[in-house]
Amino acid sequence: MNPIFPDAIRNLPQADVPLTGSISYLSQSDTHQILFMEFHSDIEVPEHSHAAQFAIVVEGIIDLTIDGDKRSYAKGDRYYIPAGVKHGAKIHAGYADVTYFDQPNRYSVKP
Repeated sequence: MNPIFPDAIRNLPQADVPLTGSISYLSQSDTHQILFMEFHSDIEVPEHSHAAQFAIVVEGIIDLTIDGDKRSYAKGDRYYIPAGVKHGAKIHAGYADVTYFDQPNRYSVKP
């Protein structure tokens, strides 16, 4: 199986994201984080909120509920979650995205 992300991304530090069956590569800035995320199993993400988030779907499908509005997103789609807005998701195995978090400390580097 070919990797979703190239070596330049897979050589970034891994982010300590507490979702079993996922791997995330972290690009860190003083003002934000960008994660390159891959999911190898189905995952339910409970409703929560945080700083603004923007993502572009690279592969697969995510069912995302943002402020009570449920939609499915697939390869090539993008979504935006404003700061403080409650959201949750069903992430399907094979899903991958590039996610921007408008906060520099959302995730730490995996030990």
